[in-house]
Amino acid sequence: MERSVALLLGAYLLGSFPTGWVVVRLLTGQDVRRVGSGRTGGTNAMRAGGLPAGLLTGLGDLLKGALAILLARLLFPDQPMAGVIAGWLAVAGHNWSIWMGFRGGAGTAPNIGAALALWPLSAAVLLPMMPLAAALTGYASLTSMVLALAIPLVFAVRTVFFNGPWVEILYGLGTLGMVAWALRPNFRRLREGTEPRLRISMRPTHSVRIPQG
Repeated sequence: MERSVALLLGAYLLGSFPTGWVVVRLLTGQDVRRVGSGRTGGTNAMRAGGLPAGLLTGLGDLLKGALAILLARLLFPDQPMAGVIAGWLAVAGHNWSIWMGFRGGAGTAPNIGAALALWPLSAAVLLPMMPLAAALTGYASLTSMVLALAIPLVFAVRTVFFNGPWVEILYGLGTLGMVAWALRPNFRRLREGTEPRLRISMRPTHSVRIPQG
């Protein structure tokens, strides 16, 4: 019982750590929630603090997902479902952080971090796909969805061809749902033609928050 509680709380709190808020505050003194989309993920951190802030935030958020999986393996070795639950909670914590009034990011970086920890060989697909999807779509939101769709497919390939645990497909399906839910305002703006395109810049590019409602 104690280990289960430790896993549930630990994974959620790891995901809840507001990396983007901390990074942007340290680098610029701003509150990332008052800039751009108001989210705390890497894309909005880059809008608020430039490329260094975006990269630091993205790496920190990747680490959150990976650490949640490592926690699961420490507490429940050889139980794949524990890793699945920990990954779900890390993404949920990122998207609905207790420290940010149950707001946060869209879950992309912790989702990838958890996937890499679950199956390190997935890096061969997921890491190159990040810049490729960004270049092809031109939108951070569509890039997030491409990656969220790719993760359950990667784990399905692992299950079929590498005898991987099938429950990890459930990990990808669950996080796909969480990412899609978080991106609902972006989908609306894409339909309306008002979604800002992804811009890579060393310097901040946004100072006015994009309405989320």
